[in-house]
Amino acid sequence: MAKIIRLVALGCALATGGAVIALLPSANAADVKSAQEIMGLCDRSSKINGVQQQVREPIGGGFRADTCDFVETKFETFNGPPEKASIDFPNCEPNATEPSKVTIKWSSTAAQGQGTYTVTQQGGGGGLFGALTGSWLKHKGTLDMTINSASAGDTETREVAPGKVLALEFTPKMQRMTGEWRVHIDADPGSFAVNPSPEQNFAAPEVVEGPHMLAGAAGAPGVVDGEIKPVITDC
Repeated sequence: MAKIIRLVALGCALATGGAVIALLPSANAADVKSAQEIMGLCDRSSKINGVQQQVREPIGGGFRADTCDFVETKFETFNGPPEKASIDFPNCEPNATEPSKVTIKWSSTAAQGQGTYTVTQQGGGGGLFGALTGSWLKHKGTLDMTINSASAGDTETREVAPGKVLALEFTPKMQRMTGEWRVHIDADPGSFAVNPSPEQNFAAPEVVEGPHMLAGAAGAPGVVDGEIKPVITDC
């Protein structure tokens, strides 16, 4: 009979390296694996998301599982933390009575690839992190996960009232993909020197975040979606 071990995070325990519980009381102690151990099996699976992998170092290590697939369960968008995107533009002369017109060049960068497991935080399309690209790209306007970060920026003309200081603040639109990695190991009928072993299945939850993207003009790279707004303070 196939053995299935599914891991659940206790609040934020998984993201903070806390305890993980295996929900299979009848499983042998040897069958209980931590999230990192499951992701280690996934990283060295023969097929990851249906793509055949090459045997990697160390020599003779071989594959540790037959398949590993990411199954998405939820996708959502939310506002990221606001960030100051320009320098200050003061209109603070003692005798200033008229608004000051200024040209502001602003820019902001949003990081890509914030996942639950350190093994997925490789960037550049490598390893399990790169294997998520197909799932990520099926959502309209999303950033290719082979890119480590993306930027937004523009030049605007604004007015600064007398006795005020103007700066621009950018709030990126972010997105979060929730799902789980499912690792499968085929049953082994055994041989003269090897004991038989049953089919094994493991699952570990995953959460990946990155910026929502707007398409670039004329084939140019996309830019981070979000809201730019003025922040005005007194001199």
